[in-house]
Order: sequence, then structure tokens, then C-alpha cells
Amino acid sequence: MPVAVASFYRFTGIAEPEALRERLAAYCAELGLRGTILLAAEGINATVAGPPHGVDALLDHLARVPGLDGLRTARSQAPRNPFRRLKVRLRPEIVTLGVPGIAPQRRTGTHVTPREWDALLADPRVVVLDTRNDYEFRIGHFERAEAPSMQHFREFPRFVAARFAAGERPPVAMFCTGGIRCEKASAYLLEQGFTEVYQLDGGILRYLADTPAGASRWRGDCFVFDERVAVDGELRPADYEQCPGCRRPVGKADRHAPGYEAGISCPACHDTLSAAQRRAAAERRRQVTLARSRDTAHLGALMPR
Repeated sequence: MPVAVASFYRFTGIAEPEALRERLAAYCAELGLRGTILLAAEGINATVAGPPHGVDALLDHLARVPGLDGLRTARSQAPRNPFRRLKVRLRPEIVTLGVPGIAPQRRTGTHVTPREWDALLADPRVVVLDTRNDYEFRIGHFERAEAPSMQHFREFPRFVAARFAAGERPPVAMFCTGGIRCEKASAYLLEQGFTEVYQLDGGILRYLADTPAGASRWRGDCFVFDERVAVDGELRPADYEQCPGCRRPVGKADRHAPGYEAGISCPACHDTLSAAQRRAAAERRRQVTLARSRDTAHLGALMPR
């Protein structure tokens, strides 16, 4: 039976994140779920995978937690669990922008459906921004989308300052994997004086789930924060691995390029790694191989950013 995968988030006030962390860790373990759940005073951000009934039970449970009803959720399937363990962690932010006072729970851009999104892509007045990292953009993006020129989401304010001249405030449509980065990015743009800001509801994953392949305006594959590394336009695992040296997705062409060393480096980072980093990567590769042979979790498993 395929494994159910659910990504979800909600910006909302959580009075006691530590108490919620303990409850969710115990409940997810009971349900046989793996994945990562991030909690902060500003809300929840998670991707979990496991038996479909377990994923359903967790979402039903969260809907009864004060403030967590109406989670924004994207669902898919995987042939096997793409996570090797469960992590429930506390963070200062559930997605790191690093700008005090930005509160998506109070005000965000206009959420649009896939059909409405396609109309925005066709409107030449609208600036289409990818709020993901540059390596995510390279393996797939929407038609007419502008590359983000970011290594981390916290660089978004710098990107905006460089992209738009003083006083320039055109209509902006934004997208990301599941919607959470757009949620905070749109709140930031509104604080900066933009008045017409749109965000793809549910992100790329919901768009791909709801849009027939023949009508899709998505091109390429979509990076995901689990062991699948990326999914194709029909949400099937794509042919990528993740570089342990720099965390970038490594495709077939990369694996045949100079600088690629399985489990060590990819062409993008090969010349930047120290001898100590190479030794650490080799040891990690050995530990991962051993953990998989025993079907146990390895501490270096993938994490969302």
C-alpha cells in the first residue's frame, strides 16, 4: 500500500509550544508516522508520512486543537516512507525570515486557486516571483517565473530590495512548495507598501495535484524536503538524490559531471569542501548505508529548511 504524505502549516498563536510538542511527538509515534514537525509561538509547519489512516487521524486531531483548525494541507503518496524518523522541534520561527513584526496570522496576500493562478501567469502586468531557493528554481518552476537569486528564504528582503526600484509596487504573484514561504513573504510585501499581492494557495504541490498534466503551466520537477528529493509534474518521485555536501538536488546529468562523488559532493560544491568535510561526508555515507540495511533511522536524515 502506498504511503500517505501530508504537508501542512498554519500561522496562529500557540501559547504553549513545548506542551504541544510533547503531545504531538507521542501521538505521531503511536500512529506510526515519521517526518518533521516544527512548532513556534507563531504556528506550525510540518511534513509527515505513514499509513493513510495515521495521517488522517493526526489531521483530525490537529483540527480540534484551538487555533489549528483550517490547516493549509497538501497531500501526496510515496511508494515507501520518505522519512527515516520522527522529529518534533521548537523553533523561533516556523519559516525563517528574520524580520521582527511580520505576522501572517493577521494579514497576507490574496490566496488564489490553480485556475486563478494560470490567469495571473497570463497577465503581463503581474510580476511572478518564486520565493524558493535558487537550486529549487533550477530543477523546476512556472512559466514566466523570475529566479529568486536566494540560497535561503531569509534573503527574501534583500532580493525584494534589489528587484524593485524605490516606489515601484506592481502586482506580484508568488509561489513556493506548499505555500508557507509565500504566506510570510506576502505579509512582508504588504508591510513594504505593495497593495496587490497574490499567492498560490497550497503551493506547487496542490497545483500539481489539482491540475491535469496537459493543462499544467509547471515546467520541470519540484524539490521536496524528504528522501524523495523531488517529484515530477504528476507527483511521482523524480530521479534525484541530495548532495550531502551542499544539500542541493543532484540529477542524472550532475551524476555524470566532473566533481560528482556519490555520498560526498556534487559539481556545485566539489571544489569548496575541506578534507575534514570530505571525511565527515564519507562517514555519514557509511552510517546511512548501515542504517538502511538495518531499517533504522540515521541522525543525518533530511530536514526541511
